[in-house]
Amino acid sequence: MIGLEHEERYSRQILFSAIGTEGQKRLRSARIAVVGCGATGSVVSGLLARAGVGKLVIIDRDYVEATNLQRQSLFDEADAAESIPKAIAAARKIAAFNSDIVVEPCVDDLTPANIDSLLGRVQLVLDGTDNFETRYLLNDYSIKNSIPWIYTAAVGSYGVTLNVLPGRTACLACIFPDPPQGTVETCETAGVLGPVVNMIAAIGAAEAIKILVGAEEKIRRTLLSFDIWENERGEVAARNPRPGCRACGNHDFIHLAGEGRPHITLCGRNSVQIHERNRPIDFREIGKRLHPHGTVRHNDFVLKFWRDPYEMTLFPDGRAIIKGTTDTAIARSLYARYVGN
Repeated sequence: MIGLEHEERYSRQILFSAIGTEGQKRLRSARIAVVGCGATGSVVSGLLARAGVGKLVIIDRDYVEATNLQRQSLFDEADAAESIPKAIAAARKIAAFNSDIVVEPCVDDLTPANIDSLLGRVQLVLDGTDNFETRYLLNDYSIKNSIPWIYTAAVGSYGVTLNVLPGRTACLACIFPDPPQGTVETCETAGVLGPVVNMIAAIGAAEAIKILVGAEEKIRRTLLSFDIWENERGEVAARNPRPGCRACGNHDFIHLAGEGRPHITLCGRNSVQIHERNRPIDFREIGKRLHPHGTVRHNDFVLKFWRDPYEMTLFPDGRAIIKGTTDTAIARSLYARYVGN
């Protein structure tokens, strides 16, 4: 049943005949995940929360910075000033405009070790990540567990999106058998326009609604790209899986198995991320220890430590982002010196 208050909230969406009351019920009962709540992830999360998706799991490893505010629609200056984790900040903003749904924030990095626990009960995954390592992991998980996912990305004035319906469409590995090699443009190097983020995220959100309400025949089956500055548009056929595809053809899930996945990973912004599992951090205790060596600030979610020219963000599980270097040896040395081996 949809109550009167619920029906009033979503009345304009229910009036759209392709959704109607039955489609709105499906949205209300849905449980989805957004992996990465940066540019496209924050827009997708906001749109689907406003559409009435009943349970939204938001997974993000990062915290809000002032540079995010130009395009990441769920955050404000107070979030940046306090370095609030993006998943937490997004959940708070969504609760302020839609208390009718449940948002589960997860401040974590999606890995082969935790992907089952984080995505085990969702029926659709939306990609808001900033790296192909995680996208290929999502693709493996999607194919293995027959869970659809939607790839979205934006950099510069270019945006791209793909719907992956396991067994029914091409998957990411069908179109891109291997991750990009060499230098890849990122928001850190090429910048990004807010309008292309909103455009590609809106398309992804619309496709998500089609999937959730069961509008199978309306789901797009192409890799769709736009360059809004150059006024260019492209599509690559993705209607059928590619014969011999490693993932959806041979079920060789190398990314899910963690093959070649580094313990230390680069995460953009002239930064290195260090993964430390099962290592609880007492912010008060380590804050006292770090105080003589630099500037320290912490809240319930992150501890920030500045020692020129580096900035360390430490999370409660021991994970850290070291800013000011892309040299993994330097990052590991700093972590060992100030946090411990």
